[in-house]
Amino acid sequence: MGRKVRAYFVHLFTASGVAFAFLAMREVVRVDLDPRWVFGWLTLAVFIDAADGPLARLWDVKLYASRILGKTIDLIVDYLTFTFIPLTLVWRMDWLPGWDGLWVTLAMVASLLGFANTAAKQSQEGFFLGFPSYWNVVAYYVGLLAVEYGAVGAYVSLGSVLTLTVLTLVPVRFVYPNAAPTPWRAIVTVGGVAWLGLLLALLPTFPELPAWGGDWVLGVSFVYPAFYFGLSGWLDWTSRQS
Repeated sequence: MGRKVRAYFVHLFTASGVAFAFLAMREVVRVDLDPRWVFGWLTLAVFIDAADGPLARLWDVKLYASRILGKTIDLIVDYLTFTFIPLTLVWRMDWLPGWDGLWVTLAMVASLLGFANTAAKQSQEGFFLGFPSYWNVVAYYVGLLAVEYGAVGAYVSLGSVLTLTVLTLVPVRFVYPNAAPTPWRAIVTVGGVAWLGLLLALLPTFPELPAWGGDWVLGVSFVYPAFYFGLSGWLDWTSRQS
């Protein structure tokens, strides 16, 4: 009985992410919208997403709570918090130039197709197929670049959004942090935590950079995404060769 209770608790824990999705969306639709609160709530949803998978495997949820598909809950909450809400915020804040509604819609559709792809998670090999819809992070950078660097930042952001939209649909693979091969799993995880710390350091003044060295922090924060993309490309290439 105790094992079943634990297993169903994991499902409830995963589902609790929708509460933070609601709180983030409530902020998005406010007249006096403060994007700092949106990203604060979305960050809490990220913590839940990072913890529920290891808990599910530890407590054998598939065996003891098989009537509920935790994967389905996870996909719904992730689409809301990783894609729909952050991209809606980008549109709401008018951070992209031109037909911003079209750009975010294209990204949303591509992401939805990615979530629906049965081959998207290749856990045994340690990969996601296609860009894994980290649009919450993309939206954070888009806000910083658009506000701090004006039209140049906005067009750089647009180019990045369109590129990542294409990468969501093409058969390139990205490292799955929770299932990355050793020794890379520890490096990706520790690096990701440090990177998150840098991004959170910019949150109190978001979308403006703090006066105490925000440009420097922003520049350093790009090191981890560059490492992640580089590592993903290298591991994908070497695994295909072998």
